[in-house]
Amino acid sequence: MKEVAIVYLCAGMSSRFGGRIKQFAPVGPDGETLMEYSMNQAIGAGFTKIVFIVGNMTEKPFRDKFGGSYRGLKIEYALQKFNPEERDKPWGTADALVSASECLNCPFVICNGDDIYGEKTFRELVEYLNNNKNNAMIGYKLWDVIPENGKTNRGIAKVEKGYVKQIEEILGIEKKNLSATKTKKDDICSLNIFAFRPEVINLFKERVNAFKKQHEGDRKSECYLPAETSNLLKENKIKMAVCPALDKWIGITNPEDEEFVRKELGKQS
Repeated sequence: MKEVAIVYLCAGMSSRFGGRIKQFAPVGPDGETLMEYSMNQAIGAGFTKIVFIVGNMTEKPFRDKFGGSYRGLKIEYALQKFNPEERDKPWGTADALVSASECLNCPFVICNGDDIYGEKTFRELVEYLNNNKNNAMIGYKLWDVIPENGKTNRGIAKVEKGYVKQIEEILGIEKKNLSATKTKKDDICSLNIFAFRPEVINLFKERVNAFKKQHEGDRKSECYLPAETSNLLKENKIKMAVCPALDKWIGITNPEDEEFVRKELGKQS
């Protein structure tokens, strides 16, 4: 079996969750936490290693809860660091990826630690990495991943002949007024789940270092994974195929979403 790692972004604490760790919310039909439910899907999909990218506030809780393995799969930890005297928060998701470089000597899928993507979707990316030399992302139809009410932000992908050409972050998208953001129901968007070859790490290191130099002294600006992926695509430094989403995506934003997620996962079990 080829080595393929699943990498979870778990460095941040959710202010909306009142200091609780969102990934530890019990949402599964048998009381599984959000993190356990996702890892169970990842194991079923054929990943061979789990990597948690953690922060100062999440490292100890994750290590205490999961230790060095989960259901026989090795767990490795990467700590995303920042200087609190110079920064209010870490440097963003692209920096998080770079901080895990020592754990990523094999192809990997990186995704949010507080979203449920589905076993079939995970398996699709494992199979892609095992059988192709390019990178990939799951492409979701915009209409399927925006809330019924209220606004959200999404990375809209420009796709040509099955490959991503760029990803543009569009702010304030809402179902009742797509025209205001010049978006369409069938637009393909990213939900921060990407399949990468290990050699991309050095390209992201260059992008992150340049970003930090450009924003020296800035306490808040973040270097985001979709934006830097888009930059590498526009510079023709990487190729990225689009794989269709095979499962319904489920995400938690606010504490009141927990009950909705519980019901949705109960339907799937």
